[in-house]
Amino acid sequence: MKILVAAGAVALLTTSLPASAAASELSGAAVYATASGNQLNRYEDGDWSTIAKSGAMPQYAASPDGRKAAWVTTGGKLQVRDGAKTTTIVSGLQGGTPCLTPVWSADSKQVAYTQAGDTIMAVKADGSAAPRKLGRSAGVCHLAWSADGRYVAGYTGEANALYRLDVKTGKAARAKGVTWITHVQSLSPNGRNAVVEVPADPSTLGDGSWPVAYKPVILDMVTGKKRAPAVKGKLIGALYLKDGRMVVRVAGASHNTLVVLDGAGKETQRIAEPAKAKKQALLQVLP
Repeated sequence: MKILVAAGAVALLTTSLPASAAASELSGAAVYATASGNQLNRYEDGDWSTIAKSGAMPQYAASPDGRKAAWVTTGGKLQVRDGAKTTTIVSGLQGGTPCLTPVWSADSKQVAYTQAGDTIMAVKADGSAAPRKLGRSAGVCHLAWSADGRYVAGYTGEANALYRLDVKTGKAARAKGVTWITHVQSLSPNGRNAVVEVPADPSTLGDGSWPVAYKPVILDMVTGKKRAPAVKGKLIGALYLKDGRMVVRVAGASHNTLVVLDGAGKETQRIAEPAKAKKQALLQVLP
């Protein structure tokens, strides 16, 4: 994966189109990761703050509320940063593998992670309870968790399949329509669709690190149908919000733009990212 360097800053500009009655407009607050992957930053109200520095291996995830971070150290420790406190929640995991990223629940209270090769576990982020088993799955890379809490999806270590684990039954099913895959960004709230990256061919699989930018594809994991988000321009990312809206990241000359789509795919808002975020990975868009 090509490593990029962060750019300078500009003020946030927001251009609003008619918004849906059910959802309030987004402020532009978001969480980013530096190109090196070892620092997670929050942007809000024109200011930047550091959420966490996760070390040399970018096995990280930012919470949906933008206040916490979780990562796996090279020594196999799952750690959570909340404010000024870093806590080791679980030990004995596989460290040093970029694609084995943990994932937060939609309420930012739990973290799911891979253990012992193919077992997906979940644990309370404050460490107040023992980890619980969600199920076994061959899809352990770049885990994504649906907002309704039922599904956790990830791709295989060979990057040739995507699996969706049903947390209610503990069983995983292979998603249709996948030959090669290198990233899973997020799931729709009901866990049926996934925002993924599909490489052109096996020679472009990379090392499994979290991408700074990628061409997003919306995959229906049941039918295998794929489509691009209905937004013009050079698309370099997309993610679902827990209310069903999608935020699509569009590349620009001086700064990137976030385009907000409602549940029907209609554009409702455009937000100019700060220029400093231009070559950082987008992890979360905050309500």
